[in-house]
Amino acid sequence: MGELASALDGLAADDLHAQFGPQLLDRLGQLLAAQNRLAAEIVRTVREADLTSASEHDGLPTMQSWLRGRARMSAAAAARLVRGGRALEHLPAVAAAFAAGLVSAEQVQAVAPVATEEARQRAAAQQIDLAEVDTTLTEVAAEQPHAALTQVVTHYLDRLDPDGPEPDPTEERALTLSRHPDGSWTLRGTLDGFGGEKVATALESIAAAGWSAGDTRTRAQRTGDAIVQLADSALAAGDLPVLRTVKPHVILTLGVADLADPATGPHAARTGMGATLSAARARWAACDATITRIVLDPDGLPLDVGRRPLRRGPPRAERVAGGAGVLQSPAVARRPTGATSTTWWSGSTAARRRSTIPRCCANAITRRSTTASGSIATT
Repeated sequence: MGELASALDGLAADDLHAQFGPQLLDRLGQLLAAQNRLAAEIVRTVREADLTSASEHDGLPTMQSWLRGRARMSAAAAARLVRGGRALEHLPAVAAAFAAGLVSAEQVQAVAPVATEEARQRAAAQQIDLAEVDTTLTEVAAEQPHAALTQVVTHYLDRLDPDGPEPDPTEERALTLSRHPDGSWTLRGTLDGFGGEKVATALESIAAAGWSAGDTRTRAQRTGDAIVQLADSALAAGDLPVLRTVKPHVILTLGVADLADPATGPHAARTGMGATLSAARARWAACDATITRIVLDPDGLPLDVGRRPLRRGPPRAERVAGGAGVLQSPAVARRPTGATSTTWWSGSTAARRRSTIPRCCANAITRRSTTASGSIATT
């Protein structure tokens, strides 16, 4: 061990700035082979310590607990190390290639499922020679990319149990949406093979349709835009299930002054789920909506709650009160209310004609034919 430490000290003293491309690649290749050999020795030592219950001499029951406590490994890393040592006992060819530096620790983990007790019992029941499988896996691991090795292992395990368990895609699907204080969202999830294929196909079609020669977005940005566009299309189509007795739509609450003011206005708008947005972003969202007037009393309730409509038929001509960009009818304008609210909806052509949003937004709305995709309330 002292010689190993001295060798590492010598490597650390090398001046890498004096070396260039071919020299650095040659050095890296030798270091990777040495890393594989050192990893093989670690796995071999862990396996021997596991067999002899060496961890009990340090007051810990298993090698996994020793690795977590004394070596400060994660639970997953400790389990992989112990599992790899157990698998190599039944795969001597892979173990020899690992010790020679031809196979990496990651490749050992990829072939480890072949040597589980259940897999070995199924192989014995079908009279499969595990030694031949071991030799084949060693050749693939030493000569083929990692993806090819995982495909070979998966193919072998599938042939051991051709029927396999009944597919249940719901057990393989999970999605978590986390909202941050600044209003942004983080998505984490897992999909089954077929479900992921459908989602990827839908997103790829939208991303490809929106790409042009001058597009400077990265692929990740195009995919992010595609998933938002997919939600936009679903909301605008109006085919989504009813959510709490109404068609699903997005709500933004924004003050009238911020709606009319061209300034950015940070933290001026509030979404229906409690996030805060800037006034500029809320005005941008208004370009995909139309406007319907709602007047609130000082308690925040619409004035027509519990009242019968005052008239039937088409509404009277409306006017803009105070030049602030808020629509009010003459009857409502005479009432001393404490607040005025304007809600943006995707709706009829008549609602578009009553809109007081900026001209650019009005033009954008006129070009669209959307239904119940979003609303903005101004107070």
